[in-house]
Amino acid sequence: MLRSVIRCAAAVLAFSSAAASAHNYHMGIADISYNERTGSTEIVHTYTAHDVATLLTRQAGRVVDLGQPGSEALLRKYAEQQFTVSGRKGERLPLTWIGMKADADSVVIFQEIARTRLAAGSRIHNAVLTDLIPTQKNTVNVQVDGPVKTLIFDQGNLDQLIP
Repeated sequence: MLRSVIRCAAAVLAFSSAAASAHNYHMGIADISYNERTGSTEIVHTYTAHDVATLLTRQAGRVVDLGQPGSEALLRKYAEQQFTVSGRKGERLPLTWIGMKADADSVVIFQEIARTRLAAGSRIHNAVLTDLIPTQKNTVNVQVDGPVKTLIFDQGNLDQLIP
């Protein structure tokens, strides 16, 4: 019986320490794909809710709750500054904000580039959360023609061409 209690306590401590350190790696992921039905390029970003809330709280100078009205406008303004897409000739493509969804774990941002199909040579700028977290890594999976291409963005690599 005592051994079972000790094992249970050890398991709880191990889980607690793992949970406490689980957020040492800061990352975001975005998927960019062309929707044949709509003729638009769709972008879906996912970031850690705690990181986004912390960033917006610092920027706003007040506590920002992602579930409250007004938080979407703050996030939209930030995302539109930190994430951009340019065409092959260098022209910035207009990203349309579709919306966002937040829960306790993550924030999902939905955008599109209406009536546009990205091509190799288009440029992506992704600095989301790199201004708050020096170790932030943002993965972008892009499907233009052929297989999905994966790009990794961090503080030292904020702009990349789609191969």
